[in-house]
Amino acid sequence: MKRIESAVKQIPYPQESVYNKVSDLSNLKYLTDRIPEDQRQGINLENLECTPDKVSTTVSPIGQIEFGVVARDPFKCVKMETLRSPIRLTMWIQIVSTGESSCKIKLTVDADLNMFMAKMVEKPLTEAVGKLADMLSVLPY
Repeated sequence: MKRIESAVKQIPYPQESVYNKVSDLSNLKYLTDRIPEDQRQGINLENLECTPDKVSTTVSPIGQIEFGVVARDPFKCVKMETLRSPIRLTMWIQIVSTGESSCKIKLTVDADLNMFMAKMVEKPLTEAVGKLADMLSVLPY
């Protein structure tokens, strides 16, 4: 199992507001439409389909990926797992309050990779996790 963690990102919105948006995956479509152009570089948002509990998209070079929410810890964490993917992934979006109107967010991904796969996808996966954290940190909540 390979663990990949994003940098901790400061968000100028209350923990509850951020949690309410990221815990309902149907909000991702709304939120991604508001990503500033300078943050979109290298992020493929085509074929993005969202429901409250599932999100699917095409990720290069991996292909079609579908995540489903498996646990929600109100205002603190959303845990997702891949439902369709060539690689088994578990992802946590952790949210910690830093005051009445701000919080921090961190993404953690556990990937079930053999040695061969790890060499091929570790770098793109690490970049994707970092870009997703960057994207979540600049969205309006």
